[in-house]
Amino acid sequence: MGKELRGYKIGIMLQKGVIYLFLLLFAMGFLLPFFFLLTGSFKSSSELFAVPFRWLPRHITFENYEQVFTKIPFFRYLKNTIIIVVLNIIGALVSNSLVAYGFSRLRWPGRDKIFMIVIATMILPYQVTLIPLYLMYTKAGLIGTFVPLTLPGFFGNAFFIFLMRQFLVGIPKELTESARIDGAGEFTIFLKLMMPISKPVLATVAIMSFMNSWKDFLGPLVFLGSDRLYTLSLAASMLRSNLNPNWELLLALGVVMVLPVLILFFVLQKYFIQGITMSGIKG
Repeated sequence: MGKELRGYKIGIMLQKGVIYLFLLLFAMGFLLPFFFLLTGSFKSSSELFAVPFRWLPRHITFENYEQVFTKIPFFRYLKNTIIIVVLNIIGALVSNSLVAYGFSRLRWPGRDKIFMIVIATMILPYQVTLIPLYLMYTKAGLIGTFVPLTLPGFFGNAFFIFLMRQFLVGIPKELTESARIDGAGEFTIFLKLMMPISKPVLATVAIMSFMNSWKDFLGPLVFLGSDRLYTLSLAASMLRSNLNPNWELLLALGVVMVLPVLILFFVLQKYFIQGITMSGIKG
């Protein structure tokens, strides 16, 4: 009996070891590009393409980062990016939470059918709506401003609405019923009861909205026009030329752009994971 138990434990340990090894190799596949991005940003152009290839730089140089800050108006582009990101986060949190509350806590004719129509809009690629949006904003005289990149954020996002609606459905209905009995209005229930409980999914929406706005390249390229309004994602096109791609500068800019995303995720990862997992409790 003791030998069988010992053999069973060894089998479990070997099974876990194989799983952990597979997960480690899988994780390395994701981490290697980031490692190359980081180490390459500290290499000179000649060392970056040296043969044989070396992962670690022989001579660490910070010149690439200095040129990123001097070759382009970095801080102006950073300011433009932050304006767009902040407005999109505010719009995403306000609009999507209100719509999700209406779909999850209020009963009205056609609610579920309209919700399905909203979800169906997720199959439309952004590129399909880009030309109609461009024509609309051109007629309104809004091309060359931040409005085309920030205004849609205040009209909801189908995925964010779905995510927040699923989270709110998982909150016991007795909470809102007791609040109504106590005389609280719908807006009071939404603002003072549901939103404090919804911190995890709000953090999730904030992170995703931040990432979408921070890395967006096509939207600023189409709608901004003037280089004084450029964002950091468009700065890469200014560093790169046909004759000299400046790969080492692009790697340095890539590190600068990735760092805020990583910091935000690690700061809010607890809420992010809760928001994703708890949004799938009830359908």
